[in-house]
Amino acid sequence: MPTTAREFHLIARPQGEPAVTDFALVTRTLPDPGPGELLVRNLVLSVDPYMRGKMSGVRTYTDPYELNAPMEGGAVGVVEASTDPAVPTGTLVVHNAGWRSHALLPASRVRPLPADSPVDPSVYLGALGMPGLTAYVGLRHKAGIREGDTVFVSGAAGAVGSMVGQLAALYGARRVIGSAGSPEKVAYLRDELGFDAAFDYRAAPVREQLADAAPDGIDVYFDNVGGDHLEAAIACANDFARFAICGAISGYNATSAPRAPRNLFQIVTKRLTLRGFIVSDEPHLAEEFQREVAPAVADGRIKVRETVVEGLERTPEAFISMLRGGNIGKMVVRVAE
Repeated sequence: MPTTAREFHLIARPQGEPAVTDFALVTRTLPDPGPGELLVRNLVLSVDPYMRGKMSGVRTYTDPYELNAPMEGGAVGVVEASTDPAVPTGTLVVHNAGWRSHALLPASRVRPLPADSPVDPSVYLGALGMPGLTAYVGLRHKAGIREGDTVFVSGAAGAVGSMVGQLAALYGARRVIGSAGSPEKVAYLRDELGFDAAFDYRAAPVREQLADAAPDGIDVYFDNVGGDHLEAAIACANDFARFAICGAISGYNATSAPRAPRNLFQIVTKRLTLRGFIVSDEPHLAEEFQREVAPAVADGRIKVRETVVEGLERTPEAFISMLRGGNIGKMVVRVAE
């Protein structure tokens, strides 16, 4: 029988920071699954920084959200009805039809989760999902981490940054340094995740704090923030340092051009390598990532923390909070038990 679903639509393009009034929760009726289709009831939704760019209306590396149409994002759900015997009713799946309570999807658009997985399904939206893969690809394949490197991670208490720092330690970094936006997050990096040094970027200039934390310079920089963090990393970089440029969240809500970095010529004089990357370009590395990283998550060598918001209706609130730095680890929305 038809299913009543609730889904968020973007109804206005944000100017600067998004507001909850830019979104509308809409009710619609979904038909029964057709041939090869699944009805999925979502359990957990992901909110991620890249979604802000999709709200602008301009295509970057992905198509923007359309106005007055269902939004998308990572989600874990349970199959409630299926016409595909390969994905039977009751299967837990990860897919990209988030921001809603239910989704009608071709079976080809979902990935069943391992039936014997020892971790919570929501981990497949974070440490073992897109953020974890982003950390892995950037650190291993773009920055080319080597044993003995000094590694600096900006936005290190978030979903990607917290994975980067822990992976760097596993791969033999001599020193791992992270920036974060509060004393609580700094303590989390040092005391729980084992970073060698961490600092609050709001407490003093980033360049000064990074220089104090890395007196011998840095060899690898994983950039989630951009702006003054990128400027500081260039200033503190050793010759031939390698940068993986993942994001620039400091400017996602900006309405004017950034003031930094102002020292780009040092890229030349220090012979730095800066590699921007988009993780969706690297699907061939997903199996390698799971093989290397999933055991470390399962046995606790990599620690996982989530900031959980309860209720589908609070998804925009969770998204805005994430952009403000209101999360430690992965921000997720729990739709239903």
